[in-house]
Amino acid sequence: MLALYGTAAELRGFDLNQAPHVARVRSGATGPENIADTVLLRSTKEIEPAVNAGFTAAILLSDGEASELSGLNAFSRLMVLPKRFDYLAEGDILGVQPKTRKFRTLYRRASKHNSFLVTERCNHYCLMCSQPPRDIDDRWILDEIRASIPLMDRETRSFAFTGGEPLLDWQDFISILKDCRDLLPNTSVHVLTNGRAFARSEIVSKWTGVHHPNLSVGIPLYSSVDHIHDYVVQARGAFDETVLGILKLKDQRQRVEIRVVLHAATAPRIRETCQWLARNLPFVDHVALMGLENTGFALANQDVLWIDPVDYADGLAEGVDILAAAKVHVSVYNLQRCLLKKSVWPYAVQSISDWKNGYVEQCDVCIEKPRCSGFFTSGRPRQSRGISSILST
Repeated sequence: MLALYGTAAELRGFDLNQAPHVARVRSGATGPENIADTVLLRSTKEIEPAVNAGFTAAILLSDGEASELSGLNAFSRLMVLPKRFDYLAEGDILGVQPKTRKFRTLYRRASKHNSFLVTERCNHYCLMCSQPPRDIDDRWILDEIRASIPLMDRETRSFAFTGGEPLLDWQDFISILKDCRDLLPNTSVHVLTNGRAFARSEIVSKWTGVHHPNLSVGIPLYSSVDHIHDYVVQARGAFDETVLGILKLKDQRQRVEIRVVLHAATAPRIRETCQWLARNLPFVDHVALMGLENTGFALANQDVLWIDPVDYADGLAEGVDILAAAKVHVSVYNLQRCLLKKSVWPYAVQSISDWKNGYVEQCDVCIEKPRCSGFFTSGRPRQSRGISSILST
């Protein structure tokens, strides 16, 4: 896995009471354009050119001590980061907590899989949550995001907001969406939310009023049976509020994606769920049927969640056929092609984020590898008994 967070070996020149601090990575080839611009140094030879270019802040990649390196005192702010962050490049953005020296990679300019965590708080407690909720005051994250958006490349094709539940502080969050509208109008912005907030007409109205030309929302609906959905999210009445929210959004012609995570509580009924979606919500913009990421709460609950994808492959194929016949845009995420019926292949996409995507030995000679999602390297992945090399089609 690509390291996205860590602890700086050294920080100099930071206000310890400032939280958060946002830094945009720059090469020494050009000078700074913003107070957040921070030159990336891979060797001491790059120090003098960076100083001459006008940089006053620097990131040094080093696994040793930086204190004695000559020339570094020319920078009023200095971060010394481990060399495993050597992937950092022009335009990437870091969030730094000066008091703890902890930092995170918030945005990678070259990646197609950027997402911003809005909060760790949530009003669900999903059995398979990959980001287990915490009841903490983390509203500082919104300030960090607000500071990051103006620093992002205007040519960024897409990114997502996730949580927790981003709409818990819906007024502040919607103001951030307006910043995206004004600063990144050509960027597709996808918000992952449990959708219950949209049962309130006031929130739907404010969301609609953002008028971002490329804004969409992804809402999980885990079953066509209300008590199964409520069981998965551990919140009574969630199904009814979620469906109402979807209907209210579509009434205002907002873009809505429905997400169904497949595990032992949901996969056995995937055909029936797809049939219900085709009959009752055929006007949604996309349905994503998603393999399970075995991390977070999925590890604690794996005895009740694990089901081999081979055992629901037939139902999944039937469900995809039903949605496609109803002209619902459908995709299959996070499942390897060797586990899918060939009829599903046209709908299977490479969905796993690049920083946690990998392959196994059988993939080396598989002719479908260039089109396969591969495997999560996060958590403790479980491998289906059906994994095999596809040698011909």
